[in-house]
Amino acid sequence: MLETGVGCDKSQNRTYGIANPGYVPAAEGAPAMFAPPAADSQGPSAPPASMFDSMPGYEGTVSGGGGGFLPPPMPAYPVPQPEPGPEQPHWNIPSITENTAREAFILFASSKCCYSSAPAKDGVITSMEAFNTYRYRLETFTESRSTEWSHEPYNGQSVDAFAQSPPGPWDIPAKSPNFFLNGKQIIKVPYTSSVKNCHVCVGMGRRPCKDCVGVGNKVCWVCKGSGFHHGNDVCHHCSGRGRENCNHCHGRGSKECETCRGKQQLLVYINLTVKWTNNSDSYVVEQSSGLQLDNLSKVSGKELFRDSQYMVYPVMGFPDPTVVHAAQRLVSEHQAKYSQTSRILQQRQTIELIPVTKVTYSWKGKSHIYFVYGNEFKVNADNYPATCCCAVM
Repeated sequence: MLETGVGCDKSQNRTYGIANPGYVPAAEGAPAMFAPPAADSQGPSAPPASMFDSMPGYEGTVSGGGGGFLPPPMPAYPVPQPEPGPEQPHWNIPSITENTAREAFILFASSKCCYSSAPAKDGVITSMEAFNTYRYRLETFTESRSTEWSHEPYNGQSVDAFAQSPPGPWDIPAKSPNFFLNGKQIIKVPYTSSVKNCHVCVGMGRRPCKDCVGVGNKVCWVCKGSGFHHGNDVCHHCSGRGRENCNHCHGRGSKECETCRGKQQLLVYINLTVKWTNNSDSYVVEQSSGLQLDNLSKVSGKELFRDSQYMVYPVMGFPDPTVVHAAQRLVSEHQAKYSQTSRILQQRQTIELIPVTKVTYSWKGKSHIYFVYGNEFKVNADNYPATCCCAVM
């Protein structure tokens, strides 16, 4: 005799019960009957607030990031004051030769499939005009810290919550990368680890299978649940049952919980995320050559000035007053902006001279211009006089 809620299929040597308590054995030759599947229980979509006990010094920490903003503490000792950089009275302004300008132009034309190289090779250079284009750049290297509650399957890891007070977020040592290089380090905060029941599976270790809605089987795809195929022939795929075992859960009706990986419990702790960021802003002095400033962002220049210290003092003594004003503005903005949200570790300011040469040349009796700019001798020639459609020669 079969117990209530349990069926036995001798031909398949299988027992149906927990996975499918609604299974009803059919009379011989009749299709199997199944009770309607239970509703899919997905469990909570987020861990309960009570799962994360408040920890001294980490009261604002939440799960999943956010809420863990940690402003830097007041320094325990006076911070070093910025010092004016040395004045440099000799600002060397490089210039290019006519041969350099022509070679750059020829290379530019040869790189374009639709450009004839004749203007670049045969054009007569009539004038060259240099423009002093300065780029001021300020970099502020900062360290910021944030916390969040995290969890992982419990496999017997050390549990140390409340054994003693955890260290403060800014008291935990972290190994920073070299100055002005971005980096990130995640550190498990000591004395914050505890064990909780998994909030997803409610400590069961398994969850209902989504594919079969927890039943363990699905309608047979061959006979569409009738138990017969091609008239009165018993369906060979499901042996007349009308249903087949779920391949995803192997007929069990449930799958291992992906959150706790079947361990039923989670190790809950606080993670400290330390980020090092190089915050950079630059200012390019407007110049009247006619070359668009966007072109200059893709090239490098000759470095005329460099100053690196904990806090830089705005550059002084530069011949172009717009560079001095830009330095004063950016230094003030960086120190006000980043000192509130992070710890400033180092600042660096540089001035580059980006060489821009406006070349006028004559070809076939008409005057044209092009620009050579940057240390890479990039060329801009928007109105090149000899272009054609691409063709296979």
